[in-house]
Amino acid sequence: MARVIVVGAGLGGVSVAFELREKLPKQAQITVVGEGAEFNFVPSNPWVALGTRKRDDVVMPIGDFFSKRNIEFSPAGVKEIHAAENRLTLNDGSQHDYDYLVLCTGPKLDFAAVEGAGPEAGGSQSICTVDHAVTSHQDFLKLCEAPGPVVIGALPGASCFGPAYEYVLTLEYELRKRKIRDQVPITFVTPEPYIGHMGLGGVGDSKGLMEHKFREHGIKWICNAKVTKLAEGHCHFDEMNEQGEVAKQHQLDYVHSMFLPPFKGSPAVAAVPELCNPKGFVITDKHQRSPKYPNIFAAGVCVAIPPIEATPVPVGAPKTGLMIESMTTAIVSNIEVHEAGGTDFVEPTLSALCLADMGNTGAAFLAVPQNPPRNRNWTGSGRWVHWAKVAFEKYFMYKIRRGTSEPVYERVSLRFMGVERLKSKK
Repeated sequence: MARVIVVGAGLGGVSVAFELREKLPKQAQITVVGEGAEFNFVPSNPWVALGTRKRDDVVMPIGDFFSKRNIEFSPAGVKEIHAAENRLTLNDGSQHDYDYLVLCTGPKLDFAAVEGAGPEAGGSQSICTVDHAVTSHQDFLKLCEAPGPVVIGALPGASCFGPAYEYVLTLEYELRKRKIRDQVPITFVTPEPYIGHMGLGGVGDSKGLMEHKFREHGIKWICNAKVTKLAEGHCHFDEMNEQGEVAKQHQLDYVHSMFLPPFKGSPAVAAVPELCNPKGFVITDKHQRSPKYPNIFAAGVCVAIPPIEATPVPVGAPKTGLMIESMTTAIVSNIEVHEAGGTDFVEPTLSALCLADMGNTGAAFLAVPQNPPRNRNWTGSGRWVHWAKVAFEKYFMYKIRRGTSEPVYERVSLRFMGVERLKSKK
């Protein structure tokens, strides 16, 4: 009887757990270990921060849905991974043995990389967790009561840029609805070498599209920005030249700010010898397996993927929902192959899809595969993007209630964008 433990109960962990339950024999033991008892649909957090969703709209008690599918669940979180012994120690002191370990831990938010950054330090807001988004919403309401300058962007080393674009453009839309936009100068500060880079080296005409959107909505931007300090309503950053040297130093005042942080790996995962790179991301082969521990798999943000290209200020490569689904499907297939004693392992397709909502419109970016050269390299915009993002949210919540392994990102992509089915590769 195979014993599979999935660490993480987010997008990747939920997807892989339900698919394992469907594909493995009934007697297989599947356990999910999360940190806390709630599932948060993270892509909806910008809506929570700006008041178009409530906290309860984007979270649900995940344990009940696992138990209905004969999947064990612990909200205790992992304290230590004993990879050589195939065993976990949880934060509640319990120990669990496994035959296969699937890591879907997501990131540790590295706000400490910049002085004053993050909600705890008080220098900036965040939308990386639902509770951060709730706090950001309170700060947004203060902005509406006492309008002033806003600074939005990402810190050096960040890899997930789509939510920053969503936030700044949806914020701008909400301010226009309240008829106070004329009182709120907005500046977008990013380590990207150009607007629309997205950590992907650009997708289609993403540079032209995002520059057009920013000009259309009166948003200023500064690229190659290395933020050094956020404190007391001041954003300090260096603007770098192409050689990575300081070209100009800036200080921008703000009454509201939101910055996406760089990511690190989970401490428990990063502590396992020869499992991770120096930042704590899991090193995997083309089959999503650890080269050092072949019974350990990883999917999602916790996976080590090198940057697309060198940039004056470091930026990472994103891992989008479509990519995560392809990773989890490949992992389940490869565990099946391993259990059958076969060698016909599969590879994930590793394509990138980003839908950036902008209040009453949006922009979509599709890269197949993520790294250039690409078979598809496309950017589009329109109100349909907003509805596609809503559909993702609704379908994924429905997927959890049904306990199905249905590939939500692929389904919505097919419906709204005509994307071909993205199967794993032999």
